[in-house]
Amino acid sequence: MLHDFKRLMSARFLFTLGVQMQAVIIGWQVYRLTHDPLALGLIGLAEAVPALSLALYAGYIVDRSRPLQIYRWVLRGSLLSGLVLLGSQWMGETDVRRQIIALFISSVITGMARGFSQPAMFATVPRLIPREKLHQASAWMSSVMQVARISGPALGGLVFGYFGIITAASVICVSLLLAIACVSLIQADPLPTLAHAKADLFSGVRFVFKHPVLLPALSLDMISVLFGGVTALLPIFAAEILFVGPRGLGLLRAAPAVGAALMSFALTRKSIQKNAGAWLLTAVSGFGICILIFGLSRSFLLSFVALGLSGVFDSISMVIRGAAVQLASPDGMRGRISAVNSIFIGSSNELGEFESGVAARFFGTVPAVMMGGVICLMTVCGLAFLFPKLRTLDLRTLQAAPMP
Repeated sequence: MLHDFKRLMSARFLFTLGVQMQAVIIGWQVYRLTHDPLALGLIGLAEAVPALSLALYAGYIVDRSRPLQIYRWVLRGSLLSGLVLLGSQWMGETDVRRQIIALFISSVITGMARGFSQPAMFATVPRLIPREKLHQASAWMSSVMQVARISGPALGGLVFGYFGIITAASVICVSLLLAIACVSLIQADPLPTLAHAKADLFSGVRFVFKHPVLLPALSLDMISVLFGGVTALLPIFAAEILFVGPRGLGLLRAAPAVGAALMSFALTRKSIQKNAGAWLLTAVSGFGICILIFGLSRSFLLSFVALGLSGVFDSISMVIRGAAVQLASPDGMRGRISAVNSIFIGSSNELGEFESGVAARFFGTVPAVMMGGVICLMTVCGLAFLFPKLRTLDLRTLQAAPMP
């Protein structure tokens, strides 16, 4: 099964690589065609709405089917999104309206695929890896994803900057085709776990909201990234504040993943199961401080470093949160619980991009970033006070709770 896990990691890497390249290209194209920060927020919303709308249903389906088969369809849907992006560039520079519509359609298809991606991946990993290795597997999967998040934006910006959007979109499609090939080589095809066959569509929601650790941990991530995330505004910083163009945008998009990948690799060798709650709260606080520094910076180097450090802290948070969700989830509910997790993550990422665009439109780009950093720090203080079990979380003692 170790070979199958490596193939799954390869597919995850290639999928994330393609999606990250696509995000850079779409963000730059939308802002180039509209010069409107709100459009950047709307493109994030176009991906978030289908992803969040389908998440609970996706988790329900994953728990009653072969999750690996679902993941194959995720990759095929993502490939379709890449082909739409590629096809949009044959419309001509004068047909701006149709180009923008095609970019939004591409984002919607990506959102639909992502709605099923997290539950399918989350339910597959424990069927390939023993329970005692799940914490290490979580760190490895995080490392692979972060490496893709580094190379994806950087590669997307560089290929786009030097060779144009058609070449960049073609590379995206090739990456997704290779991901499909990797998944097709996985020999194990585990059957669904039907231990909780009577559980309904919303059982994962009830489980998370009754859990004394999962709810505050997921809420901490959602609120901090929802308001503290700056991804949607990076095209504005690249074009109008730091003056670095699409190549600089690719590097800025990659910076958080550089820090996250380095930390994720470190966490594959060093366990932070003990005092995980304290690590989590400290990491989110560090993330908020980095966002404040980024908002004040007018130096590309300082901005890159601040974003890189934000990735370091975000990686610690992500590994702890992912391990906590895996360890606390009953086998027959992993898809539905992961779907709730993906809703929290999607709310913080894609809806965060919409929030950033709206805030920048009405308050200005820099004030929007500063406001987000402050809200992030306030969230840490509030949740640490309201949920004392979060402060004392120890992953070594966290066991799968019975179904509520």
